[in-house]
Amino acid sequence: MISHSFYAVEPWSLRETEFDLDVLGQSESVFALGNGHIGWRGNLDEGEPHGLPGSYLNGVYESHPLPYAEAAYGDPEAGQTVINVTNGKVIRLLVDDAPFDLRYGHVLEHERVLDFRTGLLERRVTWESPGGKKVKVHSRRLVSMTQRAIAAICYEVEAVDEMWVVVQSELVANEALPHISGDPRTSAVLDSPLVPEEHSSRPSGAVLVHQTAVSGLRVAAAMGHQVQAPPSLDETVECFEDLARYTVTAVLKPGERVRLVKYVAYGWSQARSEPAVRAQVEGALNAAARTGWDGLVSEQREYLDNFWARADVEVEGDAEIQQAVRFGLFHVLQAGARAQGRAIPAKGLTGTGYDGHAFWDTETFVLPVLTYTLPEAAAEALRWRHDTLPMAQERAGQLGLKGAAFPWRTIAGAECSGYWPAGTAAFHVGADIADAVTRYIAATGDDDFEQTIGLDLLIQTARLWRSLGHHDARGRFRIDGVTGPDEYSAIADNNVYTNLMAKHNLLAAAEVAERHSDRALEAGVDAEEAASWRDAAAAMYIPYDDVLDVHPQAEGFTSHEIWDFADTPPEQYPLLLHFPYFDLYRKQVVKQADLVLAMYLRPDAFTDGQKARNFAYYEALTVRDSSLSACVQAVMAAEVGHLQLAEDYLAEAALMDLDDLEHNTRDGLHVASLAGTWIALVAGLAGMREHEDTLAFRPRLPSGITRLAVNLALRGSRIRVEITAETVTYQLLEGPALKILHHGDPITLAEDSPVTRSIARIPPTTPPHQPQGREPRRREAGSMVGPIEADRPSARRSPA
Repeated sequence: MISHSFYAVEPWSLRETEFDLDVLGQSESVFALGNGHIGWRGNLDEGEPHGLPGSYLNGVYESHPLPYAEAAYGDPEAGQTVINVTNGKVIRLLVDDAPFDLRYGHVLEHERVLDFRTGLLERRVTWESPGGKKVKVHSRRLVSMTQRAIAAICYEVEAVDEMWVVVQSELVANEALPHISGDPRTSAVLDSPLVPEEHSSRPSGAVLVHQTAVSGLRVAAAMGHQVQAPPSLDETVECFEDLARYTVTAVLKPGERVRLVKYVAYGWSQARSEPAVRAQVEGALNAAARTGWDGLVSEQREYLDNFWARADVEVEGDAEIQQAVRFGLFHVLQAGARAQGRAIPAKGLTGTGYDGHAFWDTETFVLPVLTYTLPEAAAEALRWRHDTLPMAQERAGQLGLKGAAFPWRTIAGAECSGYWPAGTAAFHVGADIADAVTRYIAATGDDDFEQTIGLDLLIQTARLWRSLGHHDARGRFRIDGVTGPDEYSAIADNNVYTNLMAKHNLLAAAEVAERHSDRALEAGVDAEEAASWRDAAAAMYIPYDDVLDVHPQAEGFTSHEIWDFADTPPEQYPLLLHFPYFDLYRKQVVKQADLVLAMYLRPDAFTDGQKARNFAYYEALTVRDSSLSACVQAVMAAEVGHLQLAEDYLAEAALMDLDDLEHNTRDGLHVASLAGTWIALVAGLAGMREHEDTLAFRPRLPSGITRLAVNLALRGSRIRVEITAETVTYQLLEGPALKILHHGDPITLAEDSPVTRSIARIPPTTPPHQPQGREPRRREAGSMVGPIEADRPSARRSPA
């Protein structure tokens, strides 16, 4: 069950039915709202108490030096940290002379509901002040999907007893933030990152303009209000450098209300002047006020209705998984829907974890979901990578390489990892970007994208691989001294995942360059260079251990000493917080799926027998000290026939934040793991794989799920796949006819002509074992039982 009873299990919402300070930080993350441009944590309207105040604008950061005990050539010199921008959520309330604060008086009722269909966070509170006056507060807030610069709140106060009330609506810059622990994942706290530039007020509103001191980003926030109250209403506006306040005072009789609608507009720029940025937010604010609260709510519902028609996943038999997959899809949407030329960070815009950086997680976990549900958002994320291409090319040149070396972690495009074995050496990020490019092109047929953004990214990443690798004396193309996805290994030769993804990258670049030869020539690609890419791909070395009959994760990996799991107690996980990397790197212990991820993303490189043996071998070594692992293990467990294990891993990915399995949801949501819920269901249980320009399915359900229905966008069409224990039905909902594969057999789908096929049962197999104490919690009857496997923190190893 969800670990806190006040999170009710409902199919279309997340409901908190009591107030608990101990989980306030977690609730602020799970109730966060955003649109890819603006992010508002689910802080209480009154601002206090809080776990972590948070208002974020995608791409707004401050720079800071990266310290090194021993500097070396090629070390990145500056880090980037997301900052808390001007907070427009705050609406304080005084009842007579008592501040509305849930830590005082008596909370008679408290409920918050995040509705995935409306996009509204709704809150209802009945509170008795220390002076004995009772009041009801009803608030609704949204971050608009249709008006990108706008967030809004409808705040209502109803008197139960006669009283006077003061409602104070604020813009607050440079809020004091709590000091964060020494966990390397959490954000560096920057004191007062915003330097005031301009502040001004107008009737019922105000504007604050600031600039970051080092990165030089100009940020503007404006607020405006519409109020309904009894005739006793009194209004004032105050404005200072870091604070603007709109105050409403009224005397209320029992049953009378004050209704305040607050519109907040945000904008930022590195280039535009202060008057231009101020005018931008004032214009957006006027448009929102003209639309009105009801209009914004209506627009939001229409947008989400369209999204769910394309993206919904229906699960029967497990109510928690049904809630979790919609929760995950909703937050993935919020992370990327309106990012428009900006990154999708690992935490979205829900918190400061990982300093607000984007990693390879985006391309490998988040973009597959968006490609098949909201492809325009996937294209925008790849356009951001394209915008940062000059920096990646410069970085490659600094490293003595050709092409583009994309950063391991970044906000604006520059490498921000100060730990080179996990940062600079993790070159696979380039192949991950190329994989996302080819997936998007195959799924959409977007030719304009292919011959511009796609071709540029494929060419420059292919050039990197051709210069990074070399042919050895036996003619094999080797890629030595690199770091793969597993963060408990580093600087390895011929990491299988890296080599297979690079091979795919090289071939895709050659094929796209051939299709668009004129455009490729403009980029300097001639026949000889394209041929060299094909030659390298054909000769790519994929190591294999003939003695163990498995693929080593990297050359020589299976010869390493196996980690002593039996003598590693639960409190010493995650291992990176208790053991030196020197020891981790030279042992057989896997933080997260690496070779197993290669089998999922490059399935044709392995036989069925190799997949089964590899999966069993690496199950015994993988400790899942990363939230990125469970969904991948779910996919491959399903493929090799361990359906119960697949369901267990599905639940771990799905409940990562709702159960706070890693005790760090307070720092922001694990967006890749939320996307991984969809991956575990769609790629895992539905067995979906990309096959040339179409999709192939091999569906099978575990006993705990009785029906699974998936909606997908493919080449301008919408398809639905509905699976039960015995059959699967494929249906074209709209668009031109298309071909798919069912267990290798071709099917042509046309509108109004659903196709049903039977699902063959698979014989039971002996499940593999995991490291001692690292078994996933078994999923039975829609709940977790057994040891709480993931009841520990997790960390990325590369410090900011």
